[in-house]
Amino acid sequence: MNECVSQVPDERRDQLRQWAVRALQAGHEPLQLPPLENTLHLQPLSGDAGFRRYFRTDTTPSLIAVDSPPGKTNVSRFVALADYLRRNGIHTPLVISADIEHGYMLLEDLGDTQLLRELNDDSVSGLYAEVMSELLCLQQISRQEGLFPPYNRELLHMEMRLLPEWLVGKLLQRELSEEENQLLERTFAHLLDSASSQPQVLVHRDYHSRNLMIRDGERPGVVDFQDAVWGPVTYDLASLLRDCYIRWPREQVENWALAYASTAMDAGVIPQVDGKTFLRWFDWIGLQRHFKVLGLFPRLYLRDGKHGYLPDLPLVIRYTLEVCDKYEEMQPFAQWFRTELLPLIEQQDWYRDYRTAGDRRNVETESS
Repeated sequence: MNECVSQVPDERRDQLRQWAVRALQAGHEPLQLPPLENTLHLQPLSGDAGFRRYFRTDTTPSLIAVDSPPGKTNVSRFVALADYLRRNGIHTPLVISADIEHGYMLLEDLGDTQLLRELNDDSVSGLYAEVMSELLCLQQISRQEGLFPPYNRELLHMEMRLLPEWLVGKLLQRELSEEENQLLERTFAHLLDSASSQPQVLVHRDYHSRNLMIRDGERPGVVDFQDAVWGPVTYDLASLLRDCYIRWPREQVENWALAYASTAMDAGVIPQVDGKTFLRWFDWIGLQRHFKVLGLFPRLYLRDGKHGYLPDLPLVIRYTLEVCDKYEEMQPFAQWFRTELLPLIEQQDWYRDYRTAGDRRNVETESS
């Protein structure tokens, strides 16, 4: 989590601060309050795509104070998942204290070093090996009834319907014909059948470079796990290797995916499967995720006022069309998208050429 510029005070932030003071005074020996009596400073941090807000405390050691509004978030599920994953070897933030009723938490601070910041041409192979090893551990965790809902056809389909609702209808303000809706549903059905055919495991659901924290000499920290489900084995791998925020050459990505498949088969996570089948699983679940994101990012902008996501859509478009072009079943969607939606998308002020989106030279220029 990064530092955020905005420091506008508000009632819930002040209530969070007061609760955190009481929680710390209740006794946590390794922690120390600052010398000023009953004073605790909260430094705002950038959050995730949800409704939670994060603040860093000036305690020693520092902690993360979380405002997790009841009704919009599920604090008890977050606490239960954090505990279950930690007990199974995944380094999620330790929950120091939690107020389930009011939606406040104090968490271990895993630092600011996101995987995304550390990735470059020299570091990527070693870092991806590290976080894919962590993913293998995650996928070996057994299912606990009631804790991991199924990532079933209904949920996967509902996510893909975000594309016509929010990208097409609300952002581009275009109405779909019945024939176009049928094209979408045929495309969605192919992806749903593929997802159902895969081995089912624990799925983090957002296992990418902004949710993995690199910690010197220690295993990666894993955050934003609260939506974990039980679903297709390639989902998290596609989230990582076809990351919405950074891109690597397709051949390199496919080699990483096949290497992971071999390791997962050796570990007994998946049965023996040929490389062509695994890559098809990987490609098609990545398409499902990118269809979702093509609707989700506009929703974050239009509904939630989060402006930082739209500039990442060209890379998602690039992934989507590159994969669709590989498969005969997906080519009608790609043709329709290029003909009907791209001309409208190209008129948007956030748009940049999708054909070069994510290229390293462009990423470096944009971040400089």
